[in-house]
Parts: sequence; structure tokens; C-alpha cells
Amino acid sequence: MILIVFKYFTPKGFRGITFFPFVFLVNKEDKKNPAFVNHERIHIKQQLEMLVVPFFVWYSIEFLFRWIQYKNKHTAYRNISFEREAYKNEKDLCYCEQRPFWGFLKYV
Repeated sequence: MILIVFKYFTPKGFRGITFFPFVFLVNKEDKKNPAFVNHERIHIKQQLEMLVVPFFVWYSIEFLFRWIQYKNKHTAYRNISFEREAYKNEKDLCYCEQRPFWGFLKYV
């Protein structure tokens, strides 16, 4: 995982975005935030196990489905299975080591 501070690549309203193997951050202070870094590390694991491109296809389709379901972009984003897994486990700094393969399926 390579952390890069480059706020122009991160969508407005977000602190970071992960594109294997890079994590683009808005603020350099987030490099020191263990929960934030772990959240992004979980996304790296998700992307790897789905071979990157299928991850983004699934992520996009699920976002659209959730947007229709909740009629709110933020609520849709927070309910994407990949995000639910990452937010639920971001404070467990050992999660990536014990995470089951395709662990996000538990949150679909």
C-alpha cells in the first residue's frame, strides 16, 4: 500500500480513495491515523481478492442499487458492502490478518 497526498484525485467530501496499490489522501495527517489507514488497507485486500477491475464494477453497480434503494448518495455509499466491512472493522488493527476471503459478502 502506497499512501500519496494528492487532494485533486480524491472526490469532494472524501478523505481518501484507494486504487490498488495506491491510497490517495486529502490530508497528510491521515497517514498517522491508524483507523483510517486500516480502513484503506481493507479496501486494498478487497481489491486484490476481486482482481481490482471487478471490484470497481461491483462497487459501482452496488452503489447505483443502494442509491435507488435509499434515494440518498451518502446513505448509498455507506451501505455498499465494501464500505460496511471497512467501517465496521477499521478500528480492529488485526482485522486484515484474520479477515476471511471475500469477507465483504457478510455485509451484502
